[in-house]
Amino acid sequence: MTDFIPAAKPIVGDEEREAVDRVLRSGMIAQGPEVAAFEQEFSAHFVGGREVVAVNSGTSGQHLGLLAAGVGPGDEVIVPSFTFAATGNSVALTGATPVFVDIEPDYFTLDPEAVRAAITPRTKGIMPVHLYGHPFLVDQIEAIAREHDLAIYEDAAQAHGASWGGRLVGTLGDFAMFSLYPTKNMTSGEGGMVSCVNGEIARNVRLLRNQGMEKQYENEVIGFNARMTDIHAAIGRVQLTKVDGWTAQRQRNAAALNEGLAGVAGVQTPKVAEGAVHVYHQYTVRLDAGERDRIHVALKEEHGVGSGVYYPIPNHRLPSLTKFAPGLDLPETERAAREVLSLPVHPSLAEGDIERIITAVTAVMSAGA
Repeated sequence: MTDFIPAAKPIVGDEEREAVDRVLRSGMIAQGPEVAAFEQEFSAHFVGGREVVAVNSGTSGQHLGLLAAGVGPGDEVIVPSFTFAATGNSVALTGATPVFVDIEPDYFTLDPEAVRAAITPRTKGIMPVHLYGHPFLVDQIEAIAREHDLAIYEDAAQAHGASWGGRLVGTLGDFAMFSLYPTKNMTSGEGGMVSCVNGEIARNVRLLRNQGMEKQYENEVIGFNARMTDIHAAIGRVQLTKVDGWTAQRQRNAAALNEGLAGVAGVQTPKVAEGAVHVYHQYTVRLDAGERDRIHVALKEEHGVGSGVYYPIPNHRLPSLTKFAPGLDLPETERAAREVLSLPVHPSLAEGDIERIITAVTAVMSAGA
């Protein structure tokens, strides 16, 4: 039987296992020297030396970043609806209101004109998502933010190493959150990193992650337990030495899929904006309306090829978030939710897997013609 090709797959090897064993042998398991070293190394690798703070998840990073930047009750933060729920959740958890707006159709990121139309006197900032590993439309969103004196908060959960016009993702806003979930482009097992524009925001995140204290028992604010452990940091430090090679392989795999699927009717391969570096956390195609779910099932059941739908239900229609968006109409978001399908592009694909994926997609598209 042909091996199943998963849609995503964490890569953890002997080096990560040895790093965990080293921490366990040290007796220092909670947040300690490994976390501090990981913060410094991550900063140098991805955000040009900006101060970063490690936390226990990407969602925690986004939540604490917003709090550290002064977002709270009475504020509004403009966000896309076409993203994982953590984006809207993190705003709501501060007591502020997530304002959902539509995406542009080419890169699945915030539509600048929709952002402009949503600004009110209560708008505190804009939180764009670098979705699937492609940067948001930085120049246009930054121009709007400057015009209206708004902050930018980056959701860079899927975009380790991406850039726009030579500028690194994670250096564009007051803070940026990177996720280190197992299926991201690199992992610490679980965790997140918050890249901060200045020392004040960084210190606030550090306070908030550790029960509101820098010195033990000297609690300055009401905080959380959102610390990263040294076990997780040790895994992340090893992954940092590998992520560039993995990203290059993702990009090669994406290029091969682009070439192989270019002539397949009904399949629109991912677009990349001029000046953008896409790191392909997901390789996401658009399929003809009404075909996506059939193809998703057929790839798995008939060809042993996994795929993913990210995201089938927009945030503004989720039961947990609809109260923030009564009667909202976001046509491009709804269309994307019906049409997108993410194909495997991860660096653990075996030799011949790309050809299998191309053959499978071609076959299932032909069967529906």
